[in-house]
Amino acid sequence: MGPWRIVPGPPRAAVFVSAARCSTRLCPAVSRKEATPVTRNNPPRSSGRQGRPGRTSGAKPGQVAHPRWSNRPARPEATDREGNTARSLPPVPGEQRPEKPAKAAPKDKAPKDKAAAKGQGAAKGRAAAKGEGEGGRKPARQGRKPGAVRPPKVLRPAQPVLRQPSGDPLVGERYEVEVGPVAHGGHCVARHEGRVLFVRHALPGERVVVQVTDGTTTSRFLRADAVEVLEASKDRIEAPCPFSGPGRCGGCDWQHVTPGGQRKLKAAVLTEQLAKLAGLTPEEAHWDGSVEPVGGKLPAGEVPAWRTRVQYAVDEEGVIGLRKHRSHDVQPIDRCLIAAPGVAELGVESRDWTGVAAVEAIAATGSSDRQVILRPLPGEQLPLVELDRETSIARIDDQDLFHRVHGRTFVRERAVGRTWRVSEGGFWQIHPEAPETLVDAVLTGLDPQWGESALDLYCGVGLFAGALAERVGEEGAVLGIESGKQAVADARHNLAALEQVRIECDKVETLLPRTGITSTDLIVLDPPRAGAGRDTVAHLSSLEARRIAYVACDPAALARDLAFFREGGYRPVSLRAFDLFPMTQHFECVAILEPVR
Repeated sequence: MGPWRIVPGPPRAAVFVSAARCSTRLCPAVSRKEATPVTRNNPPRSSGRQGRPGRTSGAKPGQVAHPRWSNRPARPEATDREGNTARSLPPVPGEQRPEKPAKAAPKDKAPKDKAAAKGQGAAKGRAAAKGEGEGGRKPARQGRKPGAVRPPKVLRPAQPVLRQPSGDPLVGERYEVEVGPVAHGGHCVARHEGRVLFVRHALPGERVVVQVTDGTTTSRFLRADAVEVLEASKDRIEAPCPFSGPGRCGGCDWQHVTPGGQRKLKAAVLTEQLAKLAGLTPEEAHWDGSVEPVGGKLPAGEVPAWRTRVQYAVDEEGVIGLRKHRSHDVQPIDRCLIAAPGVAELGVESRDWTGVAAVEAIAATGSSDRQVILRPLPGEQLPLVELDRETSIARIDDQDLFHRVHGRTFVRERAVGRTWRVSEGGFWQIHPEAPETLVDAVLTGLDPQWGESALDLYCGVGLFAGALAERVGEEGAVLGIESGKQAVADARHNLAALEQVRIECDKVETLLPRTGITSTDLIVLDPPRAGAGRDTVAHLSSLEARRIAYVACDPAALARDLAFFREGGYRPVSLRAFDLFPMTQHFECVAILEPVR
């Protein structure tokens, strides 16, 4: 099957709709006389390339041409006598449209003689004079006159509902329990006197003393920390980080577990979520049941320093640290063991950050770029910061807008044979080997062929789109969709030399139904932690893709969406899990799906 192609149109007028289902929407940069279908947030490409003649299958400028749908005759729309369609343009700002006149109430059947008519009129007058309080009927509501304008509704602010916890608090109570299986969320399940406890810093099979950290006598479950180990698991070790443990730093969940034990816990979580939410066994999901290590084997006792981006919090005294688990309290630290060497070299942990609420330290992979992003306290001026001259500095204001203070507004990451510009606030995998690992898994599973078409959804700065474009070649086509405007600008910059790639700015669930694309060969989606959701999955299932690659950072969202894909006629033919976040509960998955034959 040949690819769909993107035909360039006038600036700010590119749209992905079929000729048969085109709905005209005006863009601020286009007059009514020049009305062209457009999409929101669709700035023109900076590369200025032109489409190739003879490959559009009759598509108009600004449309995606695809052999499966571009030659279909347009379906005529129903119109009224004046030629207006049901899908009219939205009102212009400031325009007031007249309300339609209300239908007249049906008249009562006229009486046969004049006397009866006179008596009936008198009776109606008496009923109206009596009013509703005397048993008479309320006069019928009159319709709004033609041309009248509906008065605006007065919107009242919603009143917050303060729910006070019922029952007596149990925080601080201690129980001796036997720890059960691991659960999604970085804790294990235990029971005490019929009540469920979610216990951190414990391991399955251990016997521990727990201290309740959240819950009351009427709570359905309690949260607790293991404060004393009576019978230890063989996977337990002494936590290498001095700031790890009950009531301390909440960044790492499993500092007290061996690396192999951590991967076994993550595999157990994925197995549980597949069974619970997708109704799949590991065999049915074509998963070997393991979480693959990334980065090679480390010497015994050495902690993997993998985190290239670290977000710190600052307490009231200006001391930097990390948040405690489920708390706004800050655990002061002087070093994060899992931070990459480039982050540690910035030395942000040893500085006074008075007047600052948060600090993010970034050390790019494959380049010497370093960046520090500061969020001042409300109403505070950014303090004088002295860092290495090669380190870029930016600040975030109260509206979450980024402002350059010194150096570049981006860092350059090196991965899969290409340099990627990632602006401040943009998304990039924080493990230095994650981009290569995930791209290899996606390409191995999809096996893209020359000339095929592909969608890259939630594409970020274009990592998967670039890899797909090189495989499908100049005869293929790749469409990336991303909602972040700065990420879209970065993706267009990163992939400007690839003419077969188009990047559009909008939410996937908003833009995808408007593209007019009815089929494609390949789909890659890397949604946020919440997953894609039923509606998006249903639409993707209707595109008849040969294969779909789902990249997921949350096993629960993945399992739920796999169930939705099964409803749409797709099943997993491969599932791999990668330990890209050592010492934490998190891991990454890549699922490959095919249509059910």
